[in-house]
Amino acid sequence: MIEIIKSIIFGIVEGITEWLPISSTGHMILLDEFLKLDVSKDFYSVFEVVIQLGAIMAVVILFWKQIFPFGKTDKPVSKNGLLSYVDKDIMILWFKILVACVPAAIIGILFSDTFDALFYNYQTVAISLIVFGIAFIIIEEKHKGKQAKVNSLADLTYKLCIYIGIFQLIAAIFPGTSRSGATIVGALLLGVSRTVAAEFTFFLAIPVMFGASLLKLVKFGFAFTSSELIILLVGMITAFLVSIFVIKFLMSYIKKHDFKVFGYYRIILGILVLAYFMIF
Repeated sequence: MIEIIKSIIFGIVEGITEWLPISSTGHMILLDEFLKLDVSKDFYSVFEVVIQLGAIMAVVILFWKQIFPFGKTDKPVSKNGLLSYVDKDIMILWFKILVACVPAAIIGILFSDTFDALFYNYQTVAISLIVFGIAFIIIEEKHKGKQAKVNSLADLTYKLCIYIGIFQLIAAIFPGTSRSGATIVGALLLGVSRTVAAEFTFFLAIPVMFGASLLKLVKFGFAFTSSELIILLVGMITAFLVSIFVIKFLMSYIKKHDFKVFGYYRIILGILVLAYFMIF
């Protein structure tokens, strides 16, 4: 029962930090330091990745109409009765999403274990938190009062998507950068509006997290005990429910506010992480 409660807490933290640009990795490292799950090291490495599937399902549910290309539309493409209609604009969006995922996918598949061994430590996480926190503040100050060049998902070019994907790659290499933080910062630098940057970041997470989770599950071998399966499912369901509220909050928040508050939070958290591990 205690492990179930811990799993719920992990799910809450994942659901909050996955979508806010404050680094889910940094928070998970801290949480694991204070509230360790009584599980094997191999299972925990799977748990902390696969739990993200719950968060991803929140994006799928909330943005279903924007990301599901098949259904009723005025653009018939076949008459076979299976996929009679397809939304061309949504299909194009998915091509852009997949293009943006290419850099992180290639490097992640080839070098993920190497990067984990080299950079998955509190020093890298803390420095990444602070550096990208400063970046948020500087970029928001620089862009204050300026009109964004890209104000809709349709305006994103393939070239822009590749550039955003390169920023996502930074997060894949350096834990603590925050995948959402890296892509949002990159998109803002490229002249994308906050709303479009956030939405595209959410959509990018779908193939990225599904892919990362599948890799972890394949490496682990799907050999879960009943208790491990319960812990995993509880964490995923909790992350899903919390993510629903967090995503709605963020989309409402950025319509009237900038990202500087997250920048300050990241800097403070990074300093606390360094201080904690240096003292204890």
